[in-house]
Amino acid sequence: MVFKGKTVAEAISAGLSYYSITEEQAEIKVLAEEVKGLFGKVKKEAEVDVSVKLSGGSRAVQFLEGLFEKMDLSAKAELVSEGENIVINVITTSSSAVIGYRGEVLDALQALAGAVANIGNKNYKRVVVDCEGYREKREETLVNLANKLADKAARLGRDVSLEPMNPYERRVIHSTLAASETVTTASEGKEPNRHVVIIPNEKKPYVKKYNDRNRGGNRNYGGRRDDRRGDRRDRGGRGGRSGFSSLGREPKKKPTTFGTYLGNSLKDE
Repeated sequence: MVFKGKTVAEAISAGLSYYSITEEQAEIKVLAEEVKGLFGKVKKEAEVDVSVKLSGGSRAVQFLEGLFEKMDLSAKAELVSEGENIVINVITTSSSAVIGYRGEVLDALQALAGAVANIGNKNYKRVVVDCEGYREKREETLVNLANKLADKAARLGRDVSLEPMNPYERRVIHSTLAASETVTTASEGKEPNRHVVIIPNEKKPYVKKYNDRNRGGNRNYGGRRDDRRGDRRDRGGRGGRSGFSSLGREPKKKPTTFGTYLGNSLKDE
């Protein structure tokens, strides 16, 4: 709204009084300064545009609703609370489209809303965007997963790596196992592949199992197979047959062939 005054300060004061806000809570734009004539008499008053400055949470809500419209999604963003953290809940009939696979879409919306909410802020505020209680359900899943894999790491005495997670989910894993007496946690890698590693306090040496059968080499189990082969050779080939048939006749000679198959070039004599 435009306010006028003999001076810019007077016009601003009129605007602040109208909204009952402080100057820090207002967005002020000077449209025209006062014009003084002869002997300092004001010929034209100053004009300023004064409006209520949107909070970080309100800006984020407006941004999300504009984004939903461009995405052709029937969804509404609702500001739940705004203190140290800004919490926004999305109400929609297409929750799967808003949440995405393992919350990937919801995480992207949260990152964008956080950037918009903190424009011009000296003190960064964390923004949480939720939909149908997904964050709480996901956190419960992560807590159970952390405890299960911590038991596995302690039992095996080896490091256990989790899948890549966003900073919020990694923080859940770290905080869940912070008081553990058997394991510690650390984050490794770079985004987007940064992940949590659960490290046992007491590591056990890894013993590699040696399997003769999978290592190739001689498969002579007690020499029996080679003996059988030897017996067959001594008997003259497979099934105990020698170079002569059981009737004592000499076996037929195989036909001779040349290079590329063109049929037999010689007939049996």
